[in-house]
Amino acid sequence: MATSLQPDKGASVTAAHSGAPRAPKHRDPSGWRSRLYRIDLKATPYVYVAPFFLVFAAFGLFPLLYTGWLSLQKVELGGEAEWRGLDNYTRLVESDFFWNALANTFTIGVISTVPQLLMALGLAHLLNYRIRGRGFYRVAILAPYATSIAAAALVFAQLFNTDYGMINQLLGYVGIDPVHWETEKWPAQIAISTIVTWRWTGYNALIYLAAMQAVPNDLYEAAALDGASRFRQFISITIPSIRPTILFTIVVSTIGATQLFGEPLIFGGSLGIGGGSGNQYQTLSLLMYEKGWVTGALGQASAIAWVMLLLLLAIGLIQRLLSRSSEKKKNGAARS
Repeated sequence: MATSLQPDKGASVTAAHSGAPRAPKHRDPSGWRSRLYRIDLKATPYVYVAPFFLVFAAFGLFPLLYTGWLSLQKVELGGEAEWRGLDNYTRLVESDFFWNALANTFTIGVISTVPQLLMALGLAHLLNYRIRGRGFYRVAILAPYATSIAAAALVFAQLFNTDYGMINQLLGYVGIDPVHWETEKWPAQIAISTIVTWRWTGYNALIYLAAMQAVPNDLYEAAALDGASRFRQFISITIPSIRPTILFTIVVSTIGATQLFGEPLIFGGSLGIGGGSGNQYQTLSLLMYEKGWVTGALGQASAIAWVMLLLLLAIGLIQRLLSRSSEKKKNGAARS
């Protein structure tokens, strides 16, 4: 018996009118919803990061470029700009005040940075061990960082006062004559460096402590089995392991020393803007402030700002080269 292969029209109509679910229609991928989804997928990350770039452009990039333009002009405070080219930079090179401020910035930076980072390493090494009250000590060493610059500078200005300061009183007990901390060059720079060291040692110690806690304990256990003392473990294991962190803190501390402003300004009182009676502790930031807002020479102040920027870029480049050299040595040691 032959079977008909033609579809049953009656069955099709019955299925169409029945309650059976229909197969969903195929949507066109090029439809407006698909295009909207692709646009949203690509544009959303840029929308999220746009506020940062807008704020940076308004308060970072524009002032930077505008300061660079002012550095090529002769601009008096409240006056009109007059093109001078590189004349402001030439005058800086020929100025004794600029070289004095640059030398003071360097010496204060060295005096404050080296002891600060060495003490921070020691404190972090001690706090890395299990001692009683370790949490309290971690909070306590961070307290100076939370103190305002004005309060710290005012307190230390009283401590280093020549006539009635506690430091001179303590020195008098051991037979040392009173030191003129405010008028002599090296005592004044040591006093200012003390303020910087007091404020930033705890902050760097916590950074070192976080890096030390990431060092595997297996290295210390193996060194202890070989008879290495804690000091030897610190020299041979801890310091090489946290070398990138040490380089980072050196660069950050150097940048902070280059921008040093609040401590010498408040320490010197009425003479703080000029860096003392004889400019004995005037930094680049103080010189820039004096040129811009005391004498009104905005063009020279802008040139000093760009010189500071170039110095910071050079410091960053040196840090980058040192990091690459350290990585190459580490990779070479690992291969061998």
